[in-house]
Amino acid sequence: MTDPELTTALLKAAAMHVPFDGWSQAGFDAAVRDAGVAPGVARALFPRGAVDLALAYHAAGDAVMLARLEEADLSEMRFRDRIAAAVRFRLEAVEDREMVRRGMALFALPHHAADGARAIWQTCDHIWSALGDTSDDVNWYTKRATLSGVYGSTVLYWLGDESQEHSATWEFLDRRIDNVMQIEKTKAKMRENPLLSRALAGPLDLLSRIRAPQPGPRADMPGHWGAARPDRGPQDQT
Repeated sequence: MTDPELTTALLKAAAMHVPFDGWSQAGFDAAVRDAGVAPGVARALFPRGAVDLALAYHAAGDAVMLARLEEADLSEMRFRDRIAAAVRFRLEAVEDREMVRRGMALFALPHHAADGARAIWQTCDHIWSALGDTSDDVNWYTKRATLSGVYGSTVLYWLGDESQEHSATWEFLDRRIDNVMQIEKTKAKMRENPLLSRALAGPLDLLSRIRAPQPGPRADMPGHWGAARPDRGPQDQT
């Protein structure tokens, strides 16, 4: 079996145990046993056991979301509605909320918090990239950070939502995106204000030098500094 096939088999087996045992060693061992995978092979594929399997589960949900985004026609939607649709697609990719609830408990632990934050960031990066984001400056970070806040809070609301077809969750999501749009409008007004734009010229010039992560030998680094782009001044930041 290939690595993807092994991962699929283990996740399918884990679905029978995680709701009861959580993303734990016991749950991982049971999934390995039920999937008929050799323990050594499972450990080679998931060195940290349940933690890495939980991250694979999250990544599988991202893949379902991306496939649905590729198939959907969002061209007639406002951009804020496209973002809402992407978040909704991601949550609808989940077949058992208890798997996510157990994952939230795992990644709430201090020693796994960075893994959880990275997983949410990756989901939001997938969303922005799928919707055509081409930013390569500080906006690359702010867009993903803002959406991470929206996504994280929506997941928490969704976990406790018992409304029909999760209608309350989608309303909550719309309100959170509206909040973000209000922030963007406020930022635009601040840039249009002559006094504030002069006062913020220095900090904005500094921010304009931040670049998004680049592929290549240093792709492991979070970003890089560079000269300000001649075609983008502080007033162009969003």
